[in-house]
Amino acid sequence: MDVSAFSAFGKRMTENCRKVIVGKDDIVEQVVICLIAGGHVLLEDVPGTGKTMLLRAFSRSIGGDFRRIQFTPDLLPSDLTGINFYNQKHGEFEFRRGPLFTNFVLADEINRATPRTQSALLEVMEEKQISVDGVTNSLSAPYMVMATQNPVESYGTFPLPEAQMDRFFMRLRLGYMDRDEELSVLRRADSKAILSDLKPVVTVDELLALQAAYPQVRVSDDVAGYLMDLIAYTRSSEIVNLGVSTRGALALYRAAQIHAALHDRDYVIPEDVKQEALCVLPHRIFLAGNSHLNAEAFLQRAMDELTVPLEDL
Repeated sequence: MDVSAFSAFGKRMTENCRKVIVGKDDIVEQVVICLIAGGHVLLEDVPGTGKTMLLRAFSRSIGGDFRRIQFTPDLLPSDLTGINFYNQKHGEFEFRRGPLFTNFVLADEINRATPRTQSALLEVMEEKQISVDGVTNSLSAPYMVMATQNPVESYGTFPLPEAQMDRFFMRLRLGYMDRDEELSVLRRADSKAILSDLKPVVTVDELLALQAAYPQVRVSDDVAGYLMDLIAYTRSSEIVNLGVSTRGALALYRAAQIHAALHDRDYVIPEDVKQEALCVLPHRIFLAGNSHLNAEAFLQRAMDELTVPLEDL
């Protein structure tokens, strides 16, 4: 297995996105991991931190079809999936495809849509297919939903239910840039102009090859056991109402494999698991209302308490 292809892929994606988004190489790497794993990403942060710009830059760096959907309270499920309409010219019903028929979907401010509309994404995110009026349409690979939401806004928003949160491979937060990075953004050309000039640096064929290769990254029994200890901890704690699902455990396993490959290793170490756990698991953990911790702090406490396997020399 040639792991250099993974690091080269990640480097090109990061350098291209860096032209638009400054100082967030670690977040770009996580989105790359999500992409190779065939998962979906939820980018959650306060307004104005570049969430939409990052995902647009990311999609432009890949030579695939891209659609952006602005979610609003009046958006209907059929606005996403498509509808059957009567064509008077031909005298028969025809299916008009919605914007979900693409490779990369940017669901902007996803929590502004009603639960009914949000549910239209459940099938496509899990099965990579869309069913309309009893007819199922499969989607071509790759397929990725990239969603944004602003957690500080409550007026006119509808929180994502647990089942839909679990379908996101990762939840990431950009955060603010530091002083020097923000000054460089103020002085450079407009980000929209830079984005419009951005060219693809990887191909869909390259991505599909990496998606087929990453399962070959080895995970020892000790490391896999450590991963499962972490999952079990989230399910057994008294302050947890809902722990990590099997879907979440699979996501962490795959993320650790890809993280190792991006760092030129064909085997997973415990640090890969710990690094990816903080991106893959927190949005799948729902703590009791009287807990003084948030999900990230709870997960960090779990990793501090669990015994990390060491190599036997």
